[in-house]
Amino acid sequence: MNRLHATKDFWLAALRADGPAFQDAVAETGPDAAVPRCPGWTVADLTEHVTTTLRWVRALAPRGVIDRPDDPVIFEPRPAWPEALDHLRREMTGTIETLDALDPDLPSWTWPAQARKAGFWQRRMAHEISVHRWDAESAAGRALPIETKLAADGVNEVIDTWLPAGRRKGPTDLHGVVHLIATDASYEWFVRLRGAGISLLDTGTILDSDDHHPRAEAAGTASDVLLALMGRIDPDNLVVTGDPRLISALRTG
Repeated sequence: MNRLHATKDFWLAALRADGPAFQDAVAETGPDAAVPRCPGWTVADLTEHVTTTLRWVRALAPRGVIDRPDDPVIFEPRPAWPEALDHLRREMTGTIETLDALDPDLPSWTWPAQARKAGFWQRRMAHEISVHRWDAESAAGRALPIETKLAADGVNEVIDTWLPAGRRKGPTDLHGVVHLIATDASYEWFVRLRGAGISLLDTGTILDSDDHHPRAEAAGTASDVLLALMGRIDPDNLVVTGDPRLISALRTG
């Protein structure tokens, strides 16, 4: 695996690009359009989800403590569409400003046990908004890929955070090795599945001659690899060899 040394500035730059693009897309489609890869959701549902998440993260990230906050509050009744767009704009602006002001090492509650620092939220919100920007643009019929380096870090996040935290939506009873390749960048990942457990491997480990587990390889752009892992596109959009069930076992969205 070629590691991407992403930083606070990298993630905040992504938020500043994808946040306005998300707002433009939902304003263009209107509240009643369906979000193709979020079954049952309209653009109004997507907008409410993002606005609520932004509000919650803006409140929890700067607290400087690691205890779990209350769940985010969804306000009822849902505001009229122009007001919902205004709420989205204010929460997007406020959350970016809040995250930009934070030291990444500030203690913070996080849902994976291994982070517990505000830098988790700077990274998490960059990827949250990038994927939902893609969702909103899909509803508008004009989805653009996720930026290559951001998408590669998104794949890293799936492997180093989502999967170890048990947030898998694919099968958890498979054993084998998956090789993911981002064809538009120098990034690749080897992941060993051990039923409910997983581990990230280096090339020296994966090439051990005594490894006889089933294998699979999936190659595509970094954006497509991430979108497949997040359940936004089907794995057959990638070039897959070997057992395709092993690819589906990495799905987290």
